[in-house]
This record gives sequence, structure tokens and C-alpha cells, in this order.
Amino acid sequence: MDEIRGITQGTAPVPLSVLDLVTVGAGHTASEALRTSVALSRLAESRGFHRYWVAEHHSMPGVASSSPAVILAHLAAHTDRIRLGSGGVMLPNHAPLAIAEQFGTLEAMAPGRIDLGLGRAPGTDGATAAALRRTERLSEGADDFPEQLAELTRFLDDDFPDGHPYSRIHAIPGPVQGSSPGGVQSPHRPPIWLLGSSGFSARLSGMLGLPFAFAHHFSAHNTIPALDLYRESFRPSEVLDAPYALIGVSALATDDEKEARRQVRAAALNMVRLRTGRPGLFPTPEETEAYAFGPLEEEFVQSWAANIVHGTADEVRSGLDDLQKRTGADELMLTSHAHRGELRLRSYELIADAYGLPAA
Repeated sequence: MDEIRGITQGTAPVPLSVLDLVTVGAGHTASEALRTSVALSRLAESRGFHRYWVAEHHSMPGVASSSPAVILAHLAAHTDRIRLGSGGVMLPNHAPLAIAEQFGTLEAMAPGRIDLGLGRAPGTDGATAAALRRTERLSEGADDFPEQLAELTRFLDDDFPDGHPYSRIHAIPGPVQGSSPGGVQSPHRPPIWLLGSSGFSARLSGMLGLPFAFAHHFSAHNTIPALDLYRESFRPSEVLDAPYALIGVSALATDDEKEARRQVRAAALNMVRLRTGRPGLFPTPEETEAYAFGPLEEEFVQSWAANIVHGTADEVRSGLDDLQKRTGADELMLTSHAHRGELRLRSYELIADAYGLPAA
């Protein structure tokens, strides 16, 4: 399927795509971050990146992507060709029918351009997840993920069997299927991707013959085992005749190598705070330089920074090429974290130049 298997451009070994967390830096606002996302989506389209995904996170001041469907509708109005999608919607946080309606609406807005990436994690802390789901039994959503996925797929395809409690319920807009009341709006439905950072979704993706996106950017030690499991588990389907694996990669290219190191260290401080229950806006490099890291924090910083491909454009290209060779990934989805929006934009420009992607 063309919407899954992208066309490689320039000298990139595989298609390159963008993952946007809508980063909000200290001293900036969510409105500014969202304007950067519009500019970045247009840049990605003009430079030949294959797809542009938005993540779902909650209760994180430095991440303004709590509502992917809303953001994607906004980006669809400002772009014409690039694929847009979720990386991902956290399925246990939502009713499957609601997701089918949201992404059916997006597909009607931008026919043939929408991806539906799904995850089983909450994308937040336990208390926030409980508030989202109106239940304290958080494990229930993750354990029921295959059943939720099957229900969502039937809503998207409008094909519940006769006698099913939902057979008379239709997600509208939905796919065209004869005279079905739910099939009057769009000739397509968004392809489903499963996202993961461990083996669960890797195996499930393979068994269902779906494309798989692995979160290398925060679970690098699991990347190769998960991809191996996905490929070993893969069964051909109507969607794919062979495995297709995308990996999310943190990558930051700058004109000045020193600036890349400063931004990466600020990103690491941001993660230190998040993982110790102190989430905030993405810190400035100056704030980071003044922060007194403890021994365990410094150890975490070094480990975190080692998994971010950063430096000059040539250094980033070399690091990405090496990662693709080691993992055999079919697509690289790049996420760039920096305090200022213009640095994120410049990073993608430099990477596009390094790979000889089309000029804007």
C-alpha cells in the first residue's frame, strides 16, 4: 500500500518522516508551539518527508499535544500532500467509536492522507489516566487492547455482523460500503498502525499483518528484540504482504555542534523532571547549565543523550544511516527536541539538505 510504503527520495536509504510532540519551551506558549507545528508540517511537505505524526500526551506542560485529532485537523487545513497521523492515539483512553468518528472525519477532510497510529500506554501518569478513563483500574485498558482494537477496526470498516449489539451503530463519516447508512461519506478509511516500546504490540502487529512503529527514542534497548519479534510473528494480510517497521528516533541537527549538545542536555533535564514527577516547560540551555545534577541524574543524562542522534547535519546523517543499517527499519520517523521552535525547524532543514531531499 502506497500510504504505508513511502517513496524514498534523495539519498536517504528509507523514507524519512516527522514525529511532533508540539514542544513548549520555557518563556513560550502553547499557541507559539502550535504555530511552529504548522510551519514544520509545511516544511516537511515541501522537503519531501513522507508523513507527519502527532503524539498524545497529557498533563505535561511542555507538550501541547493532548488532542491529536484536533491538531491534525488544523494541519490538514495548512497542507496538501503529506500524510498526517497519530503517533499515537492511546486507545485505552478513548471509546473506540469516538476514535472511529474522529479519524473518519479527518479522512473526509483529507482523503487518502490520514494514518491512525494506536498505542496501549496512557501517555501520562496514573492519576491523569484515571481521570481520562473515569476508572482506577488502569490495567484493564491495556489488558483489553486486542478487543478494543478489534472493535475499533469494525467501526472503521462498518462491518459488525448481524446480531451484534453494535450492528446498527455507524461511525460517521465512514467508508463507502453499498447502501450502509454508515458508508456515505468517504471512499477510504485510515490505515491502522500499532505503536509500541516493548514486545506486546510488536507481536500483535505481526500476527495481524499490520505496520509497526517502535519508540526507539525512549526504549532504545528494546528496539532490535521488538523488531525481530515483529518480523518473526508477521502473517501476511490484506494490508501488507511483508513486514513494515518504522522506528521513532530523536535527532537534532544544528549549524553549531556545541548548540546541539546544549539542547540535548536541556532535553535530558526535561526528562529527569518528568520521570521524577516534576514535569514542566522545556528548559532553556542556560537553566540547564545552572542546574546541579546529582550523580544518578547525571548518569541518566548521559544514557539519555547517547540515544539522541545529534550534531552537525553530516554527523546526524551518519548516525541515522548507521541506526537504519543496525535495525533494518523500513522508515525513520524523526523527532527533534529543542527549546526554540526555530531550532527544530532548522534541524529538519539541515537533515533534508544532508539527504538531498527536494528543495522547498
